[in-house]
Amino acid sequence: MRVLVTVKEDEMVDDEFEIDGLGISEQYVSYELNEWDDYAVEEAVQLSEAAEDDEVEVVTATIGPERSEETIRQALAKGADRAVRVWDDDLADADVLDPTMKAQLLAGAVEEVEPDLVLTGVQGGDDAFGATGVALAETVDYQWAAVVNDLDLDEAAGVASVHRELEGGVEELTDVDLPAVLSIQTGINEPRYASLRGIRQAQSKPLDVYTPDELDIDLADLGSKLTLTSIAEPESESNTTLFEGDAGEQAEQLGDLLEDEGVVEG
Repeated sequence: MRVLVTVKEDEMVDDEFEIDGLGISEQYVSYELNEWDDYAVEEAVQLSEAAEDDEVEVVTATIGPERSEETIRQALAKGADRAVRVWDDDLADADVLDPTMKAQLLAGAVEEVEPDLVLTGVQGGDDAFGATGVALAETVDYQWAAVVNDLDLDEAAGVASVHRELEGGVEELTDVDLPAVLSIQTGINEPRYASLRGIRQAQSKPLDVYTPDELDIDLADLGSKLTLTSIAEPESESNTTLFEGDAGEQAEQLGDLLEDEGVVEG
């Protein structure tokens, strides 16, 4: 059995930053494995560890430049067997890689890897689209289930029994026929830390790089339905009152404030 896990790197922005055109200046940005994808990787690795008769191969797939390989290695260090990276420098010129574009690119990886099961994170921590998994299932014509927080896989029957967390506190139990795409919610497991041994092993695990052309994907057909027109820091308002001085002075200031607000009588 083969499980494909889609992973992405999240852009983490410093508390203090500067906007440069339609982006954040690179010196204020760092990258890390998307939190939701971390749970998907852990779920796949646990499936591999629990397999008794048949070996389960865990493959990760990502869309990103060479820089993203550091993030991919994090998933390899946690137990994934090999990785696939899809990229073309022309993709860097896109305003936004929306879920439709990502699904089309990842569909090439699905065709290359031929997985029985695809796991994705529910959403990205930076763009928070939350639609890539479902869009991928539609693109490759797989069954799907979103917001999965419990998974029981019956490989022999070719069925994944999933528990879904829906809006309004509604919970759903359903069976999904394989092959399928499942988007994994946080809390389904407890992602492991990469061991020192795992980190060393990750450096030698296979990481194959494909251009869209090599996956029979025509970039001319990939058009984002989203256009980034501007970027700005959101305004914030604060009603915080800062008390200064020693403990006695601060207590006196607090008492005066509570009296002014009518909370206590003078």
